[in-house]
This record gives sequence, C-alpha cells and structure tokens, in this order.
Amino acid sequence: QVQLVESGGGLVQAGGSLRLSCAASGSTFTIRDMGWFRQAPGKEREFVASITRVVGTANYADFGKGRFTISRDSAKNTVYLQMNSLKPEDTAIYYCAATQYGSSHGVYDYWGQGTQVTVSS
Repeated sequence: QVQLVESGGGLVQAGGSLRLSCAASGSTFTIRDMGWFRQAPGKEREFVASITRVVGTANYADFGKGRFTISRDSAKNTVYLQMNSLKPEDTAIYYCAATQYGSSHGVYDYWGQGTQVTVSS
C-alpha cells in the first residue's frame, strides 16, 4: 500500500504562485508514475500534470503548459507542482495520485486526500 499526503494549498491572489507537495510513504518502490489532478466545485476531476519515475518525463494539461511545473525528488519520495501566474479558474481541490508498476497507462491506483487552492481575483 502507498499513502499520499498533499500540502501547500492555500489562498493566493490572481497572478501569484503556489507550490504543492505530495509525500508518498509505504510501498513507494511500487510507484511508477505520479500525477496531479484537480476538481473544482460542480465540475468533474481533471488531469493537471504527471511525471514518470525513471526518466522524469512530464506531461501537462493544456491549461497548465507554461504556468505549471511538475517535478519529483525520488530520494524524498515527493512530487511537487509549482503553479505560477495563477488564475481564479485554477481554484479547485488538488489531488496527488500514483500509478503502480503493472497498471495501465493513465490508471492511478492511489490518491491523496487533496489540498484546497483558492485564487482570488
């Protein structure tokens, strides 16, 4: 089993920045990819960014390209999401997720509890 704990959310003005962190514990050796998702009130959860374990290849949703950067510290079993130039429409609960080796691409097996990001105009 893997446990994921997010931190770093909060209230920020439009144009500001936040860095989210996700610390993994437990059977972290089973993790292949890690990602961030978000869910705004009344909307479905959507993909934000992901990063592979070995090569560190990052993938972003279109709305995050140029503004968001995902990175990981394998030694600390932590993944980060640096968010710059934040907009009110970025307001959502942000979730960290992890994929196990053997799972299909895009299938996330573990989820964190989420951290609230609120961007004021």
